[in-house]
Amino acid sequence: MKLNTLRLAVALTAALTALGAAPLAETAAVHTKPDATSPTIAFIKAGAEPVIATAVTAPAGWLAVTLAGPHEVYAANKDINKALDVRPGSPYRTEPKTDAPILALAQTGDTAEITGLHGKWTQLKLSKPVVGYILSTAATPIAGTIKTTTATVSVPSVTATDATVAAPAIVTPGKAAPMGDGGSSALPRLFQGKLASTYSAFHPRRPYDFQLNDDSGVRYAYLDVSKLLATEQITKYTDRTVIVYGTAKAVPGSKDMVIAVESLQLR
Repeated sequence: MKLNTLRLAVALTAALTALGAAPLAETAAVHTKPDATSPTIAFIKAGAEPVIATAVTAPAGWLAVTLAGPHEVYAANKDINKALDVRPGSPYRTEPKTDAPILALAQTGDTAEITGLHGKWTQLKLSKPVVGYILSTAATPIAGTIKTTTATVSVPSVTATDATVAAPAIVTPGKAAPMGDGGSSALPRLFQGKLASTYSAFHPRRPYDFQLNDDSGVRYAYLDVSKLLATEQITKYTDRTVIVYGTAKAVPGSKDMVIAVESLQLR
């Protein structure tokens, strides 16, 4: 009986690999390795069809699946070269921290667009498929039917920073930052606007190299980007709408406002 059960499991796995998996009977966690204790990098919802990675051999009880891009990933700034490419062999992580799961390793020719800066980390949109693993028991056919539609993959959202204030308000460009707690501006908040350089050959040097403009092109805050270690990448965002996370304060001796930027990403 055990031998027949094993043969049936092997036959089921082979059939799923050859034909494409049936819709999932239950939501399946996608792991980095064929090991239930390995990190979860995505979820495939019940009723969706996983795309089987036919070039990868998975051990008994597991299916190798392909997660189509794009993926939101993070690379350490030290792994970004002067051409703003991720060095081959460097890890793409799911969160901006050293112990976050590795989604894939960088390869020559990867298409990865920089979408944000987070202290020691660079946020990227990685446009290539990656392989994960699900338990084959989750791929039990629903009512014996097999469809041929593309699988829908739901990737959990990733926090932009290690310590994000819950539900901060986005400031409308041109308006003062909302001051909660009796008018205190000590808490970091989200600000939206168009990033601009303050450099001008016809004006004296500004107190900060970058500023945030409203839709009409008028500055409403300078940006202190000293906490963003990869400052050489900031020019990539010039004249583009961004969301800045940081603390606003007054510039001493003036009516101007400056935001101490903790993270920055495209709108």
